[in-house]
Amino acid sequence: MYMKTKELGWKENHGIQNVGIEDSQGNRIVDQRQVLKIWENYISELYDRPNRPETLEVEPEEEVDTDEKGPYILQSEVEKAIKEMRKGKATGDDDVPGDVLKLLGEGGLKTLTKLMNTIYASGEWPKDFTEVTMIALKKKTKATKCSDHRTISLIAHTAKIIAKILKRRIERKIEDILGEDQFGFRRGKGTRDAIGMMRIIAERTLEIDEELCACFIDCRRHLTVQIGTN
Repeated sequence: MYMKTKELGWKENHGIQNVGIEDSQGNRIVDQRQVLKIWENYISELYDRPNRPETLEVEPEEEVDTDEKGPYILQSEVEKAIKEMRKGKATGDDDVPGDVLKLLGEGGLKTLTKLMNTIYASGEWPKDFTEVTMIALKKKTKATKCSDHRTISLIAHTAKIIAKILKRRIERKIEDILGEDQFGFRRGKGTRDAIGMMRIIAERTLEIDEELCACFIDCRRHLTVQIGTN
């Protein structure tokens, strides 16, 4: 009963309304083309960052040492990535639901693995993999500005598979390099874990009436060094 009442209330009060959006000057714009242009400018500024290179220089595959190349993608990696995908997620530009990928048999998995390896070896991503559908969700009821919305990106589920596989491989490489004292942006070793350890050490030091010295290094300032190109 509650759900039916909620659905009726949603249709009545939250139906699709063309309330428009405010531009940078604070003017309310309702024309669809102009609204899309406002959103385009907002998204460009939102995800832009200074000193971003226009092109990414990557050495050709034939110039890379064989020992430095990663192994081909295994079917077991594809199966694991599919199994970890959540059910009922919206589709990307390819309109292929993630739930369909979970139903693939042996032949389908082999074909998908072959596709992943073709992309991996060539470095060329299909057009559907490089495009996303962005949806704006209101943060509050009377949202009139772009900043009053939260944007989500719908990516092709097939693209998520190879991205998840590459991410897992990169994480394994990084874990072999990082030291035991590196906390933050690591699975099971967050900054809160380090703070908790420091608190325990401090409490135990106070219990036995000993002195404790803590050193703070501002790595952010340490790394902001201008390196010359001459």
